[in-house]
This record gives sequence, structure tokens and C-alpha cells, in this order.
Amino acid sequence: MKNFVLLPVRSLAEAARESAKPDSLLKAGGVDVLDRLKEGLDSPARIISISHIPGHDGIAVGSPTRIGALATLSKIASDGALQKTYPALAHAAGEAATPQIRNMATVGGNLCQRPRCWYYRSAEFDCRKKGGKECFALEGENRFHAIFDTNTCCCVHPSATGTALLAYGASLETVRPRGKRTIPIEQFFTLPTADVQRENVLGAGEIIETVVLPAPSPGSRSVYKKLKEKESFDWPLVEACVNLTIEGGAIRSARIILGSVSPVPRRAREAEALLIGARANTELIAKAAEAAVAGATPLAQNAYKVRMARVMVERALKEAMA
Repeated sequence: MKNFVLLPVRSLAEAARESAKPDSLLKAGGVDVLDRLKEGLDSPARIISISHIPGHDGIAVGSPTRIGALATLSKIASDGALQKTYPALAHAAGEAATPQIRNMATVGGNLCQRPRCWYYRSAEFDCRKKGGKECFALEGENRFHAIFDTNTCCCVHPSATGTALLAYGASLETVRPRGKRTIPIEQFFTLPTADVQRENVLGAGEIIETVVLPAPSPGSRSVYKKLKEKESFDWPLVEACVNLTIEGGAIRSARIILGSVSPVPRRAREAEALLIGARANTELIAKAAEAAVAGATPLAQNAYKVRMARVMVERALKEAMA
């Protein structure tokens, strides 16, 4: 790891200006940043630290709900008001990583972390995400990789909170060197076909300041499901998050999000369309789960993920409709 200057700043505005300068890298909790430094993926001359800035880790549940980007995953998972109002988000945060990591990792960092694909993380492979000409996972070891949007780069997005926040229709308020802006979370993530070397639309020096969630409608029910190989710390094989509004026994609105199956959290719009206006029953759940995985293009070693994703959606819908 090469030497660097650690620069603590006094505000997000100052951090935005400093991190926009060449050869600079932003650090909040630093979980992913430290990994990338050790792996040689990043070798900045300066690291801009924002973890100590006060006033950006608060949680205020209301209309809308506002969560500071420096709120840790453990804080989100243990917040009683969030558990009651946005249970899928609290569950997703509480299921991420290990207790030690959840105490350090922030929701902003969780949304912005880079892929965990072993070809991308290894210095021995100059993959497309690092400016190379080949995605080695397409023909290589790909049992944990994407089953959707696999033409250019078949990594999966590592953010559990991103899957849940997309289900709630959240938005992100950011600070830039020249002002602020609000980004609907559906416009935040970037597919490799748009830019293979990016995972989101943040510009140079742009920092997430606040996560904003709309107040849930009466009758809303949300569920997050995650399946992994072992009960202790492990990256998910498949995630499913559903957010339904049910009135008088009929489904008035529906969001179904799949995680760990695509380079971005994937919204299953075809499945949602089957649910809206219908009354819950076992046959409907099975059809929606099947529609959620329609169009999957699994690789040589990960076709099992298609069935797994269908089952996770089915389980989440059954629980939400119970």
C-alpha cells in the first residue's frame, strides 16, 4: 500500500471540493476503501475522511423519513421506528456482513461500494471494469455472478440496502462542489452497458448526504429475504425485497426487487404488473415469481440462481400477503 495523506474535513461541502481534486479518494466508514487499498485497486495520494463530521448520521422517521448518509448499518438495523415503518430496510441492514462491519459501515458507503467480483478484485486480471477488454467471468468461474444483464460485465451489485431502498422508492440528496441535487434511486445505479467502469451516477466530488424515503401508504407491507451459503458472514447468493400496498384484499401497488442477480439492483416490473389490482392467492404468487425471473440469461455455472430467485420472490410475497 503506497503512502497517502489522510485529510479530515469539517463539512461535506469541504469534502466535496477536496475529493474532486485529482488523485483523491473519499472515505466514510472505510470498509470497502481499506479493501481496495490493500488489493491495489486504488492508490490515491490523498484520502478525504468524513466519518467524524457531526450531524450526518441521524434518523428521523416522518413524512418523509430522512436518514443521514453516515448512519451505520447497525444503527439502521436497531432503530425501532425504522423496524416498524420500513422493516425491509432494517432487516437488510441487519443481515449485511458481520456485527463488527455493521458498526463501521455507513448507508452511503454501502450504496457506493464497488463490486466484489474476484476477477475485478485481483491484480492479475485486467478486466473491463478496470479498463481492460475482457470480462473474465463470462467464460471463467462465475457461479456467484449475474443472471441478468450479463453481456458486458457480469458482476453483481453488493449493496443490500440498495435493494431495499429501491423497493421503497427512495431518493438521495447529494452535495457537489457546485451545489446540491436530488437523485431518485432508480436513476442512481449504472449498468455496464452505459459505463462499464462505474456503478452509479455520482460525479467528481459528489457525496451522498441524505437518504429520503416517502411515508408508507396505509396497508403497506414490505419483506426482505436473503439466501447465502452459510449462516455466518457471507455474500448473498440471491436477495428479494417486496413492498406491497393492500386495500380491501386487493393489491393497489407493488414493487419487487431482486438483488445479487445483476450489476444493479433489479426491479421486476413484469411481476409487479401481474399483482396490481389483483387479489392475493397462491396461483398469483407463483405467476408473479415466475415473471420475476423471466428473461434471465444465466452463465455456465450459475443457472441455479434462476430457481433460487423465483423461490425467494415467492417466499417474500407469501409473507407480505399473509
